[in-house]
Amino acid sequence: MTSPPQTLDVGFRSERGPILIALMVTTGLVAIDSTILATAVPSIVGDIGGFSAFPWLFSIYLLAQAVSVPVYAKLSDTLGRKPIILIGIALFLVGSILCGFAWSMPALIAFRAIQGLGAGAVQPMAITIAGDIYTVAERAKTQGYLASVWAVSSVVGPTLGGVFSQFLSWRWIFFVNVPLCILAMVLLVRVFHEKIERTRHRVDYLGAILLTASLSLIILAVLEGGQAWAWNAPQSIGAFALGAVLLAGFVIAEKYAAEPVLPLWVFSRRLLLTTAFISLGVGAVLIGLTSYVPTYLERSVGAPPLVAGLALAALTIGWPIAASQSGKLYLRIGFRNTVLIGMAVAVTGTLILALTSQTPSIAVVASSCFVVGLGMGLVATPSLIAAQASVQWNERGVVTGTNLFSRSIGSALGVAIFGAIANGIFQSIGGSEKIPSSVEAASGAVFIAVAIAAVATVAAAVAMPRTPVAQEESRAGDAEQTPG
Repeated sequence: MTSPPQTLDVGFRSERGPILIALMVTTGLVAIDSTILATAVPSIVGDIGGFSAFPWLFSIYLLAQAVSVPVYAKLSDTLGRKPIILIGIALFLVGSILCGFAWSMPALIAFRAIQGLGAGAVQPMAITIAGDIYTVAERAKTQGYLASVWAVSSVVGPTLGGVFSQFLSWRWIFFVNVPLCILAMVLLVRVFHEKIERTRHRVDYLGAILLTASLSLIILAVLEGGQAWAWNAPQSIGAFALGAVLLAGFVIAEKYAAEPVLPLWVFSRRLLLTTAFISLGVGAVLIGLTSYVPTYLERSVGAPPLVAGLALAALTIGWPIAASQSGKLYLRIGFRNTVLIGMAVAVTGTLILALTSQTPSIAVVASSCFVVGLGMGLVATPSLIAAQASVQWNERGVVTGTNLFSRSIGSALGVAIFGAIANGIFQSIGGSEKIPSSVEAASGAVFIAVAIAAVATVAAAVAMPRTPVAQEESRAGDAEQTPG
């Protein structure tokens, strides 16, 4: 194993450039899929039905992604990053093909789970590899490059989604992943090489099963509570109770596991714990906007899918702009202060969206999303880099995975809670998703919940320790080991 180059020659101008390009293409798989699906939901529901179940298209994907991230992260610290990311792309490819041929909402939901299992390896591994080959000072710019993929996808995704939905078929939003998956695999095989000392390891199957089962039950109870059954019904109480018991069993199992899938030491360090909670909030805010902004604009003001998608795209345009510049901030004022500034900006954007939801305006929604994106760029990237910089190579996969696991859990729980809120509003007013006033009422409630989630995340940012950037880089560099 060799140490990474310690120059500031970032981006594409060094021998690491081809690897960064491969990572950007790989990240594009998840980015395009997330932005393209949101705009196509009305078309999918119109074709195969199941409006009340559509939040599961996001929930099952995020759940599968979330529970698989710790497993992949642990394996990557022992088996290497390359085989794990290739497995993830292969699963994502299979899931995409199956989704394209889905004949009903239940089938589509099941196939989205396979996609989620693939995404659980793709995005975390791309970010981990970037963390391996770039220094703390360089990572803001390289993370900005990766975040820029989301910006491009935020335009390409909604555009393709709008074109496919209006002129071809929503099924093409999944088939378009096929050539991208193949390209990503070819690039990674050709340009990314690593040398890992292979040893025998014990996979924590019990921990993985308990984590999957517990989170599945809790999310099921949140999403179906008040819909399929009452909140105080035996099904709801039973799901919450059993989920809590299994979650407690997971904690016990991890305590005694030889190689735990989610090591408990991650949550014993204040920096890692607070950044995980920050990531949880980021996930909830993002899913609340990406899931409901397009439908809100399409149903309330009659915006076509393309326009609604582009309004949402403002969020992922603001994100990389702020993320790429965040390095200048955290190198001067520290990670914590940078995150606090970002949270103040993000909270402002969510509050504007919530307060104006009853007077729909494409311009106001797009502006609000852009402001939220700017804030998130100053929150997600610095908090992740702070966590990565505090550990050595053989722990970085787990730490990165835990951070993105928290974001996925935030998104999975968020979409379940927001879906329950929206459906509850519909039922209480006897509305329909086709009636503008009903959509405004339901979306307004969701946007208020998103603002509350953003405000709650500020508490985690305040609790983040004031660790100097130089101290973090020194700590990580003492025994840095990365693939050569």
